[in-house]
Amino acid sequence: MKFIIAIIQGEYINKVIEDLMDNRIRITKIASTGGFLKSGNTTLLIGTDDEGVDQVVEIIKRNCKGKKQKIKSEDGEIEVGGANLFIVPMDEYIRI
Repeated sequence: MKFIIAIIQGEYINKVIEDLMDNRIRITKIASTGGFLKSGNTTLLIGTDDEGVDQVVEIIKRNCKGKKQKIKSEDGEIEVGGANLFIVPMDEYIRI
């Protein structure tokens, strides 16, 4: 089993959640903020078997796109991603 911690930018979260739920993937949603741009985001907690990881990653990829964003202290633009995923092994899952 795997535990996926997905930090999704606010503008993409509704599409991601809808797509995950349409595919019967259970999630826990936590409002969060962070990153050096201090933008709003949402953290999703997802538990899945090893075979389900690719499906979850693909769903998030198709709903989140990177974008260019100007930084006030610099003249240039940077590429900002739509999501950050942490995929870690999980020893046990208990549903009560």
